[in-house]
Amino acid sequence: MLIGVAATPEVAIPSLDYLLSSGHVIAKVITQPDKPAGRGRELTQSPVSIWASEHGIEMIKPVLADELVGQIEDLDIILTIGYGKLLPKAILKLPKNGFLNLHFSLLPAYRGAAPVQRALENGESKTGVTVFALDEGMDTGPIYSQRQLAIERNWRAVELFGALAKLGISAVSEALAMVMAGKTPIAQSSNFSLAPKISKSEAQINWSEKSELIVRKIKAFTYQPGAWTLWRGERFKIHSAIESAAVLTTIAGTIQIRENRIYVASGANTSLELKLVVPSGKREMSASEWANGARIQIGELFG
Repeated sequence: MLIGVAATPEVAIPSLDYLLSSGHVIAKVITQPDKPAGRGRELTQSPVSIWASEHGIEMIKPVLADELVGQIEDLDIILTIGYGKLLPKAILKLPKNGFLNLHFSLLPAYRGAAPVQRALENGESKTGVTVFALDEGMDTGPIYSQRQLAIERNWRAVELFGALAKLGISAVSEALAMVMAGKTPIAQSSNFSLAPKISKSEAQINWSEKSELIVRKIKAFTYQPGAWTLWRGERFKIHSAIESAAVLTTIAGTIQIRENRIYVASGANTSLELKLVVPSGKREMSASEWANGARIQIGELFG
């Protein structure tokens, strides 16, 4: 089939690589326009834009969906993977077989912008991927294929995204075969849940919560937007932490160092151990490396 791919993030790359080596042809890539990034605010291409350039594939970077009119009608189908924009019904009808979407959850669970993060935040033991036909709703279209995955205990969002991106290859392959065979997808059930986008304020750690909940949020929000707290009045990110059996008879948020290991008191007499941190304006480092240079005083706390 003559395929278009509408995608923006790095998690789309495994499926793009698969399509490139399959019997299908990637005719066009649709991705977000270049955006300013970094301290210099220089225009930066999306990971998918870079991939398309490297492989010599025609690219479209529309600001408005209407810009796709006249450019995608010759395609058999378009696969979307984290494209980042809702497309109106008039656009969805343009390719011969419409649009498919690779979504990182077992729909109808976790419809929305942050299915991977919300699954980790809620302590799910399994998740998966779904390929479905796009309609006007938010991840509501009928399903072609699904694959399930057990969530490893130590996985953060970054590791789970990587695993799901690879898992998505077989689901995409099956869905495309079904489209070619004229098979009808199955409507979703009405028993759904939502996965709304995560705000930076939501990612702030509440040390009065139990350590289990805090660790879940750290896993879910690493690296975007990043779980954070305040340290000496500046934002301080925590990229990795584990629950601890250490008993800290101090108020929530208090930091304690024991044998070069960094513990923080949390709610309900629980505690956690910090592993990877990012002090304001600095790189990611081990918690012990940070503590060695921070000269933490007895009784100092986060928040």
